[in-house]
Amino acid sequence: MSRRLGPTSTVLSTPAVDEQAAHPPRRYRGRVAALAAGALPVLAFPAPGLAPLAWVALVPGLLLMQRAPGGREAAVRGWWFGAGFILTAMYWLVPSIGPGLPVLAVLFGAMQGGVGYTVHRLLHPPLTVRRALLALAVVPAVWLTAEYARSWHALGGPWALLGATQWQHPAILALASAGGIWLVSAAVVAVNTGVLIALTAAQWRPRAVAALAAALLLAAGPLLFALRQAPVRAGTVTVALVQPGIVDDPQARLDASAQATAALVGRPLDLIVWGESSTTADLDRDRATLDRLRQLAAATGAELVAGEDARKADGRISKDAVLISPTGVVDRYRKIRLVPFGEYIPLRPVLGWIAGVSRAAGENRAPGTGFHPLPAVDRAGGPLPVGALICFESAFPDMARTAARDGARVLVYQSSTSTFQRTWAPEQHVSLAAIRAAETGRPAVQASLTGVSAAFDAQGRELARLGTDGTGALTVRLPLTEPGTLTWYDRIGDVVPAAALLVTAGSVVAVWRGRVSARPSAGRRA
Repeated sequence: MSRRLGPTSTVLSTPAVDEQAAHPPRRYRGRVAALAAGALPVLAFPAPGLAPLAWVALVPGLLLMQRAPGGREAAVRGWWFGAGFILTAMYWLVPSIGPGLPVLAVLFGAMQGGVGYTVHRLLHPPLTVRRALLALAVVPAVWLTAEYARSWHALGGPWALLGATQWQHPAILALASAGGIWLVSAAVVAVNTGVLIALTAAQWRPRAVAALAAALLLAAGPLLFALRQAPVRAGTVTVALVQPGIVDDPQARLDASAQATAALVGRPLDLIVWGESSTTADLDRDRATLDRLRQLAAATGAELVAGEDARKADGRISKDAVLISPTGVVDRYRKIRLVPFGEYIPLRPVLGWIAGVSRAAGENRAPGTGFHPLPAVDRAGGPLPVGALICFESAFPDMARTAARDGARVLVYQSSTSTFQRTWAPEQHVSLAAIRAAETGRPAVQASLTGVSAAFDAQGRELARLGTDGTGALTVRLPLTEPGTLTWYDRIGDVVPAAALLVTAGSVVAVWRGRVSARPSAGRRA
């Protein structure tokens, strides 16, 4: 369109000014709302524990992304939503990394930008049945891709995965036995997407499709739980979990664990588990401490798994799970997956300053080189291989799966959450043992110096618990499954996140090809 000024002069009309550029306060209101909406799903995690909320908690954030004025703004809102989620879910890391937490939230939040763009592209009005069906598959895939990416150990590991909100519901965790925690996360996101479509679609057909899909996904876990064969029991073992409480002095901590263990004499026990860092003595060199633990094993009639956090002969500190019998050290496992900042500082020459403003590790711990089950025996002398893992390693599905495939009959986690004792961290942490049990079809226990000690059966049901204020020994009888029993997830591994990566990559290619094909037609119109 032009307006004639003279015989040869014209002035072209300017395009309409972008609404968001014209109203920056409105733009930031949407982003701040997305930041706040990111905190809502965290209420479904422990300790608030509002697990049913997880099935609708994403809807406000998804709605903000859907109603963004453009794809770019929707991606930014997804970023802010992700930052709000990480900032709230991991607030208890402030003592460990201090000012690094907001940086972490911004970096990890950026991974959710793809969710915002996908939601806007597929669900902006007017919504069709075809785009609704695509959204029910692609939005969970993009979310899961982001979860899987930030679960890489070098980036900190898998914490606050959305599927972990369902840890108290074995019927829903049946999905975890088929596809790991990833399948539970995908189901939760898909239901939220279906709810959003059912609430916002103008036509009845996409609403009906979305409502039906959400109902089927909600029923999938309980249906699988009802139809599949329950793990076949093959005997029981009695395990004692020792929790001394907050004891700062290393010698006093050892004494407290020893006293709680001595009180177990006379009980029929198969295994005793101490928490992480229950001794700072190198049991290969400190004969006096080793003799004391040998005597406890002899007196109770059960082998003992101690947590060793000591400087070894090579001069480096490592964290080991040490299996001790009346004859001495049977075997040990050295922790492989160290806690970023808590046990080592990534790029220490660059980021070492964080140790001066927080409780980050003053010295990097030495990681182990491989995993193997500890060859424990029960009180009758029968084999009882245990998958002993240390603290943060309970967050990694692949480690529990490896233990199951290597023949472990019980998963044993050693923990200490003294830095985070009055936060949501202990409850979030212990919930992971329930998920690992459901994934692998193995009973799992967690023994904590401080925090929560608990035991779960092979379907993730909680059998016993000693809370953050409790001390002493928790004794529990664990039903075992038949040796060699493997769940679907044990067999197939991370097929679900691999499929999510393929769907996400295919979506990226489709968008790119659509833009390339649109350029010639745009040129012809011009």
